[in-house]
Amino acid sequence: MISFKRPDGNSVEAYLIEPANPTNAPGVVVIQEWWGLDDEIKNVANRLAKAGYRALVPDLYRGKLALEANEAEHLMNDLNFGDAASQDIRGAVQYLKATGSSKVAVTGFCMGGALTVLSAGLVPECDGTVVWYGYPPLEYVDAVAIKKPMLAHWALHDDFFLIAGVDQLEEKLKAAGVTYDFERYDAKHAFANPKSDARGLPPLQYNPAAADLAWERTMHFLKTQLTL
Repeated sequence: MISFKRPDGNSVEAYLIEPANPTNAPGVVVIQEWWGLDDEIKNVANRLAKAGYRALVPDLYRGKLALEANEAEHLMNDLNFGDAASQDIRGAVQYLKATGSSKVAVTGFCMGGALTVLSAGLVPECDGTVVWYGYPPLEYVDAVAIKKPMLAHWALHDDFFLIAGVDQLEEKLKAAGVTYDFERYDAKHAFANPKSDARGLPPLQYNPAAADLAWERTMHFLKTQLTL
């Protein structure tokens, strides 16, 4: 765990993992699901580090973790999304750039996906975003402010983030001239999380085939956007 400064000067704790060769390595800020900074989101960062990226996961819940859905919902509802995107996530991107990464992307899952969409417009230092099955209320999306490419993975059978909302978001991005790639999967919410089935929540289902394809597309996108 390390600590970095937000643009307003406040400190945030974060999980940082470096690749085997961190010198001039590009960075990825990873945003948690609504459960918090748990082992599964750390595993995502570890995966990115093995692929050659400096991965940083800001602790948006300030040390709190949720084990049950009602706990997660409570923590998520207490989170100021605009502050998290414009301060925590922007500070994380700035930290990676200040410590050696010339290019940095943001990626996030579920709640983190919604925050990644917001970050695309609120973090000008960001060089690209990868969204995993999550979007904020569309009235908060300033599509005109999104200047860098976005890759997004959506579940066609998502009970939390309905595909109709995805279609509306796509129209908004298209109208603003955003460079984006929306990929839709025959899957349920949280299809890329191996722990989804163990949660005991029917709307969640791990889909290894969809997850593998989404990761393949993600790695290609990151290499394209972040390679100098």
